[in-house]
Amino acid sequence: MERAATGDARVDAALARLGDADHLTTDGHIEVYEDVHQGLRDALAALDASPGPTPPHDHRS
Repeated sequence: MERAATGDARVDAALARLGDADHLTTDGHIEVYEDVHQGLRDALAALDASPGPTPPHDHRS
């Protein structure tokens, strides 16, 4: 299956890893799925940890 790039290298790498399950027996899929799930969780956690834009400073005193 062809996947469109998401623009986030971590997410794209995790989704590309799903292709590894194609070459495994069914009992090997869980390891791939768990790895992909962890990669996506890590990407989301990194978004939460990233500082957002700083608010403009009000220089009126």
